[in-house]
Amino acid sequence: MNSNLQDYSHKRFNILTGEWVLVSPHRAKRPWQGQNEEVNKEKRPAYDDKCYLCATNTRINGEINPDYKDVFVFTNDFAALQNDSPSFNVNEGLFKAKSETGICKVICFSPDHSKSLADMEIEEIKKVVNAWQKEYKELGENEAINYVQIFENKGAVMGCSNPHPHGQIWSQSTLPNEVDKKDKQQKLYFSKNNKSLLGDYLQQEIEAKERIIFENDDFLVFVPFWAIWPFEVMIAPKKQQKNILELSEAGAKNYAEAISVITKAYDRLFNTSFPYSSGTHQAPTNKETNEHWHWHMSFYPPLLRSATVKKFMVGYEMFGSPQRDITAEIAAKRLKELI
Repeated sequence: MNSNLQDYSHKRFNILTGEWVLVSPHRAKRPWQGQNEEVNKEKRPAYDDKCYLCATNTRINGEINPDYKDVFVFTNDFAALQNDSPSFNVNEGLFKAKSETGICKVICFSPDHSKSLADMEIEEIKKVVNAWQKEYKELGENEAINYVQIFENKGAVMGCSNPHPHGQIWSQSTLPNEVDKKDKQQKLYFSKNNKSLLGDYLQQEIEAKERIIFENDDFLVFVPFWAIWPFEVMIAPKKQQKNILELSEAGAKNYAEAISVITKAYDRLFNTSFPYSSGTHQAPTNKETNEHWHWHMSFYPPLLRSATVKKFMVGYEMFGSPQRDITAEIAAKRLKELI
C-alpha cells in the first residue's frame, strides 16, 4: 500500500462519475462520542401473517400473493413512477420540468420471511439473478422504457419499510443522474481507447492486489479505490459485458456466488444483519449499441465502527463533497479476512 494514502488526507477520483471523494485516514483514530443504537436481535419467523410480502397474504390494494416457492415479482402497489402520465414540459424562465413515466416492480427473493440474501443458498440467489435478467429484458423491450434500475434497500436504517427479503426494479423513460454520469464517462474513455473503462480498471486492481476481497472465474468483488461508504463494495464481471443478459448459466451462478460471499462477510463484520443499499448499473435499454458499457453492482452500507455506529452524510458531505475516514485498502483487508 502507498503509505501516503494510509496516513495523510487526500482526494481520490471516481473514474465512473468524474467526481472526487475526500479521504482522511488520520481521523479513524479519533475517539467516538457520537450516536450509538441498540442492536436489533429479534428473530423473525419464516412466515408472518401481517407481512404484505409473505406468500398467500393480502396486500394493501386487496390483491392476494400466490403461494410462491422461490422468487415472486409484482408491480409496486405504491409506484414512484406512473406509466400513464401525460407528456408535458414546463419551460418558464428558470422553472424547468418534464414529465417522466415508468414502471416499478417489487421482487421477493424468497418466501421465507426470516431470510436475507446472506442466508440463502447460491442456487436460491441464482433464481433471483434469473428473475433480474427476465425483468431487465422484458421492461427494456418496452418502447417507453430507456433504463432499468435494479436495487435493494436492506434494513430499517436504509429506509426499508418491510424486513421480508425483497428488492425493487424501477424502469423509466430517461437515464437517472448517476447512470447518466457513468454513461458519459465510459463513453468518453471508450471513444479514446476503444476499450472498456471498467475493464482496464479491473486489470489494474488485479495487478495491485490491494482491494480485492474475492474472485471466481467470472467476477471480482472489491472495494473501489474511490469508495465513499466505509465498507462499500463493487461486484463486476472480469470481461466486459453490457448487461446481465450476457451472463452464461455458469456466469449467473458465479454472480450469485459473489453476492453470497460478500453479504455473508458483511453479516460477520459486526455480527449483525448488515444493512445496505445495493444497485446494479448496466447499459440503458434505449436501442443504442452502448458498446462502451461495462455493468457492475455496488453495495453502499452505512455502518462505520460497529453494529451501532453509522456513517452520516452530513455537514461537509452535504455542502462540499463525500468524505471517508477508513481507507479502501483497510476496509478491503477487514472484509477479506471474513471470507
